[in-house]
Amino acid sequence: MTAPAATRTTEVVGVFDLFKIGIGPSSSHTVGPMHAAADYVARLGSAAADVARLDVELYGSLAATGRGHGTFTAVLLGLEGRRPDAISSAEVERRTAEIAQSGRIRLAGVVELPYGVDDLVLSPRTVLPRHSNAVRFAAFDADGGVLDEATYYSIGGGFIVRDGDGDGDVRGRVESAPVPHPYANADDLLRRCAIEGLSIAELAMRNETAATGEDEVRAGILRIRDAMLECVATGIRRDGVLPGGLSVRRRAPEWHARLLREDPDRSPEFAQEWVNLVALAVNEENAAGGRVVTAPTNGAAGIVPAVLHYATMYSPRARAGADLDDLAVEFLLTAAAIGGIVKRGASISGAEVGCQGEVGSASSMAAGALAAILGGTPEQVENAAEIAMEHNLGLTCDPVGGLVQIPCIERNAIAAGKAINAAKMAMWGDGTHRVSFDQVIETMRQTGRDMSDKYKETATGGLAVNVVEC
Repeated sequence: MTAPAATRTTEVVGVFDLFKIGIGPSSSHTVGPMHAAADYVARLGSAAADVARLDVELYGSLAATGRGHGTFTAVLLGLEGRRPDAISSAEVERRTAEIAQSGRIRLAGVVELPYGVDDLVLSPRTVLPRHSNAVRFAAFDADGGVLDEATYYSIGGGFIVRDGDGDGDVRGRVESAPVPHPYANADDLLRRCAIEGLSIAELAMRNETAATGEDEVRAGILRIRDAMLECVATGIRRDGVLPGGLSVRRRAPEWHARLLREDPDRSPEFAQEWVNLVALAVNEENAAGGRVVTAPTNGAAGIVPAVLHYATMYSPRARAGADLDDLAVEFLLTAAAIGGIVKRGASISGAEVGCQGEVGSASSMAAGALAAILGGTPEQVENAAEIAMEHNLGLTCDPVGGLVQIPCIERNAIAAGKAINAAKMAMWGDGTHRVSFDQVIETMRQTGRDMSDKYKETATGGLAVNVVEC
């Protein structure tokens, strides 16, 4: 029996929605606002030539922690038409310095306009009903007439929504054809896998190939994997202190040198140390505004690469000589299927539900994906995802100084370890368990709803107010 085709293209959040190449330090505060600003000027079209004045107002969490999260710079670069997946960290630094010196931006890349960081209007205490991450744009002609105005919401993971466009997500890509195997939650996913006799990764691949060839999908996934590897390589090379004023020292280069000395033969005994290293390297690079893969957010970007490293270096299949590209494709397809369920059922936005939506989601994705690589059934994969998410419930988002550094960097390493343990626990069972993944996701949503705003990426509670910044 074959499942009916989806009637909407947004039924399933795909692998290229969950994993996006961009810049740090935050998917919701850097990547999303840059996409929003770029989308706004793209819709202005030829009217951009008539813009004489521009008003931009940031609300809620975007205003409260925007400086430390790179939001202000991201908005200015987006207004110039730049996109996070097509700009390097070096270009960000260069162009930001030029704007600061000249006090001018090139609207849509062509129109010189007096505008800079100090012109942004900040309203941290105003939270719009739809989401706490909001930005409003308004463009005026020389006579003061409104050319266009719009409000955008950065809803986590680089996804954005524009008022007036319904509930759909602006993903910055052409919509795909309806998928053959839509699912709304984990129960749906398991049922469809059983009907079709497919693993989660196989079913996800069939959805991804509804509008394009498998070779193209596979190549795209491997580009994501390669971007993760490049981020790790950059992170273990770059030494010094992270920007922002907290004087947080990069540890990845020193740890890497020590591991090369103490574990030259890559013994499984040091597996956890290598996992920690990968997580630290990625998140230190993210904190520095480097190029990372949103997985599913920038603040949690180190967890999936760290556990993927474990899967491709220490899993029995890897050590038996399995093709590492095949393992990476299976891992990332499975992780994306899990992450999509979390996004649909709750949220992956720290500003909406706290860090349980970012680090918790990533840990859950990584746990389920590792269980798949360890030979788990769809039920065992779902169990692994449930265990990891259950033990991240209530996790707050309280970045010190509004920077994605303390506790974010170490938190990724800890969550990667949780994911590995969750996968191993699930593999010792047969997939049956008392609490379902869907129940845990709903619990996460309710917990986020009840959580004080102090603990939702506003830097007004938790470690953010109990750790002296200097």
